[in-house]
Amino acid sequence: MTDTILEPTISPEEIQIDASLRPKSLSDFVGQPRLKQSLELALAAAKSRHEPIDHVLLYGPPGLGKTTLSHIIASEQGGSIHVTTGPALTRAGDLAALLTNLEEGDVLFIDEIHRLNKVVEETLYSGMEDRRLDLVLGKGPAARTVTVDLKPFTLVGATTMYGSLSGPLRSRFGIINKLEYYSDTDLSSVLTRSANILKIQLDRDAVLALAKRSRGTPRIANRLLRRSRDTAQIHHHNHLTLQAVNDTLTLLQIDELGLDASDRELLTRIITYHHGGPVGVETLSSALSEDAGTIEEVYEPFLIQQGLLARTKAGRVVTDLAYKHLGLAKK
Repeated sequence: MTDTILEPTISPEEIQIDASLRPKSLSDFVGQPRLKQSLELALAAAKSRHEPIDHVLLYGPPGLGKTTLSHIIASEQGGSIHVTTGPALTRAGDLAALLTNLEEGDVLFIDEIHRLNKVVEETLYSGMEDRRLDLVLGKGPAARTVTVDLKPFTLVGATTMYGSLSGPLRSRFGIINKLEYYSDTDLSSVLTRSANILKIQLDRDAVLALAKRSRGTPRIANRLLRRSRDTAQIHHHNHLTLQAVNDTLTLLQIDELGLDASDRELLTRIITYHHGGPVGVETLSSALSEDAGTIEEVYEPFLIQQGLLARTKAGRVVTDLAYKHLGLAKK
């Protein structure tokens, strides 16, 4: 099986490390028990019918395993995976080039599928539903429509903004699953597995400390593990102890809840300049020099899940728990 990756957004070294830590089968995939059970059933049924699994939509915060699951689906059904993103498909021809190159059982993974161009999205409908493409060649009176048959394939779409998907696109997915934040127990299993792959000597209390600071997200857990490995290598004789983890987290300014300096700045700004809220996301975007989408998709989900921030019709409001965590008093 081969992987076709369009527009890589991380360095080759990071791709290699991430690939080495990525589970290759559902049995190795930690967490998300209901999602795993659903996919195992669908894959087994599709395999018995000698056909690809139905189109799959995965949604939830970044870093929870949407890309990993798309690779597993391709591997389980013996096909190749072709990876792209919604913004990369600017013309219907871009999509047609991808779809016509798919072999039977292949997976087309579209990350950020909610950002698909409207024309591209409408072109995708017939490909998903009827396994054919209706392409218009030429312009004006000389234009003609050509129908191209596609081989049976599986589209896996991933999004952090499920509500931004159009109804017609959502309805064409046969399997829709939400990925939840991971428990500390599941993250500890992820970290132990990654440490074994990377050949890191890791103490049990160090595992738990990393899990608690990883915001319920395997991608963050693995990133903190790699940074802690650097500290252990230089200052702790390659032994990743609790002290090595604490030194790393202090250096990265990550507190006991997993909040980093940017998270604390967002909460502190709402408290200091807006009396705890409510305040609009555009105001926060300007004040923090961050894109509004980044605030909504990256910062807010975890802060809300932890009960530190609330979204109201009037805007964002800091909770009493956030005041307590930051050691600030209400005015």
